[in-house]
Amino acid sequence: MKQLIIATKNQGKAKEFNVFFGQFHINTISLLDLSETIPDIEETGTTFEENAAIKAETIANRMRIPVLADDSGLMIDALDGRPGVYSARYAGEPKSDEANIMKVLGELEGIPAEQRHARFVCVLAIAIPEQETTYYKGFCEGSIVVQPRGTHGFGYDPVFIPDGYTKTMAELAPAEKNNISHRKNAISRLEKDLPYVMEQLAD
Repeated sequence: MKQLIIATKNQGKAKEFNVFFGQFHINTISLLDLSETIPDIEETGTTFEENAAIKAETIANRMRIPVLADDSGLMIDALDGRPGVYSARYAGEPKSDEANIMKVLGELEGIPAEQRHARFVCVLAIAIPEQETTYYKGFCEGSIVVQPRGTHGFGYDPVFIPDGYTKTMAELAPAEKNNISHRKNAISRLEKDLPYVMEQLAD
C-alpha cells in the first residue's frame, strides 16, 4: 500500500484523511506517527494557501518525500471573514476549541440567524521535492448556531450547520460529515491528479 505523509499533529484531521485516502489504497501517516519528533511549524502566511504550503514544503524538504498539508478554517460573513486563517488559535494560546467557539459566539451575539452565514474552507497543498507545490481548495457552506450542539467532530463543528441540514457538523455521524465536508470537497478536486501523486509515493 502506498504511504503519504500528512503534515498535521491534529488527530481529528489525521483520522479524516486516513478515511478519505484509504479508499484509494493510500495509507496516511501523520506527524504524530513518525519516529522522529517534528517541531511545530510556525504558520506565518496570511492565506490558507500560504500556510498549507509552508507546512508541506518544510516537511517535504526535510524528509525528501512527498507531503500533503492542509490549512483550513471558518470564515463568517458577519465577522468580515474572521476567524479565517487564525481559526485554530482565535482565542489565543494555548489553543482551545471550546475557547475559540465561545469567542465566536460572543462576537455574534445579537446577530439574527439569517445573517450568520459562514463557510468552512480547506486548502490542500502537496509538496514534492524539486517540484512546484500544487493546491486544491474546497468549501462547505452553512451558518452558525447560537450554542454548541453535538459531540462528534472537532474545532467549530458543534456550532456549524451545513446548508440543507438541521444538525450541526458535530451532530452528524462521522461518515455523513466526511461526505459533505470542506476537506472532502478539496480531496475531490485532488482526485484527478491522484495517479500522478501516487507515482511519487513510496510503497
